[in-house]
Amino acid sequence: MGTTGSVDRRSLLKAAGASLATLGLTAAGCGSGSGSGGGTVTIRYAWWGADDRAKKINQTIALFEKKYPKIKVKTDFQPYADFWTKFQTQASGGNPPDVFQNAIGFLRKYNDKHVLLDLNAQVKAGNLSMDGFRAGLDAFGEVDGKLLGIPVGSNSMSLVIDKDAYRRAGITPKLGWTWDDYYAGLKKIHDGQHIAGDTGPMGIMYVYDLVLRQAGKAFFTEKDLGFTEADLTEWWNKGFEGVKSGIYADPKKVEQIKPKAGLSDGLSAGEFTWDNFSVRYTAEGKGNYGLAPIPSTDGKTTGQYLGSLMLSGSARTKHPKEVAQFINFMVHEPAVAKIMGYDRGVPSTTAQFDAFKPSDTVAQGISAYETQIATAGVLQTITPHPAGADTCEAAFLRIANDVSLGTSSVDKGVKQFFSEAKTALGT
Repeated sequence: MGTTGSVDRRSLLKAAGASLATLGLTAAGCGSGSGSGGGTVTIRYAWWGADDRAKKINQTIALFEKKYPKIKVKTDFQPYADFWTKFQTQASGGNPPDVFQNAIGFLRKYNDKHVLLDLNAQVKAGNLSMDGFRAGLDAFGEVDGKLLGIPVGSNSMSLVIDKDAYRRAGITPKLGWTWDDYYAGLKKIHDGQHIAGDTGPMGIMYVYDLVLRQAGKAFFTEKDLGFTEADLTEWWNKGFEGVKSGIYADPKKVEQIKPKAGLSDGLSAGEFTWDNFSVRYTAEGKGNYGLAPIPSTDGKTTGQYLGSLMLSGSARTKHPKEVAQFINFMVHEPAVAKIMGYDRGVPSTTAQFDAFKPSDTVAQGISAYETQIATAGVLQTITPHPAGADTCEAAFLRIANDVSLGTSSVDKGVKQFFSEAKTALGT
């Protein structure tokens, strides 16, 4: 889910499999003891992000070390793609960090390779509390009865719009609006203001997942794709027709202005993204931006869920107790939320959500949006993605882009995607 910030999702790398023998568990990693012998211990903490996130995280670590003077934290951070390249190397060598930032697309992958620590034992031991999480996020990191990740912040898919463009077109998106309303609005914006109504969602895996969920399906099951070639053919044909009609932005122009977004460059009046990514548009563009609800097929079921960055522990750590205490501090301590703000999404626990009250209008809009969809009761649960999901997402974006540019036909693109997905998922 929304885990990479403004990083181009095509930077997702194909991760090579590692043997179970290489990634096997050690006895120390399975227990609930600290292995510290009563002295000071050091745990390694790694995450992805830029310098600004690192500065904030280092401030929170200073608070943690003050509360737990016998636990020292050694840090490491990389850009998103570089992080997973390094992590794969560390995991393959049997030396992953003790605790690290994680995302739902990697839970099954690294659980299958016995890399992730089941934190249930630490909950039972009282070193980690799963109380006080918002909107069902306490179960977000569960896979097959194992507790493999603890959410640090939440996000959900949204439609970011240029509010002035929508106002000029006389369109007011509200909860309950349909895809028919959405497409009619895009045409009205295009015809009246000579800009695309949307940058184009055909390559955004998480938008298509919502469309599928609204039809009782999903992008992924526990082990495979949850849709057919006919489903994807229909989706990409609709997208390609949108490009030709002008309601979606010209893909060639979108490519030319990257890494800037089509919306913030004025190529379109809206685009789908994770709600916490919406901060980029104010920084990049000059428009009056806001969050609009996800359209639905029936005016009721949006298929939405709260996604989240998570903190996971290594199954090989010699200090599972200290890892659990560190995670517990980072998700429950109010002072951490005051430092981090919405850097990793809206705080996942009520204690941290209540502790940080955003003063800027963008963050206030994100908070209001998540409160609105939670109150409306549209949120559902999500099945953790199968191993290979990250490779599938990269392929989906790349091939959809080829289709939208006209360098590949819809039929050829669909067959290519399913072929690559089956290889990635081992099906």
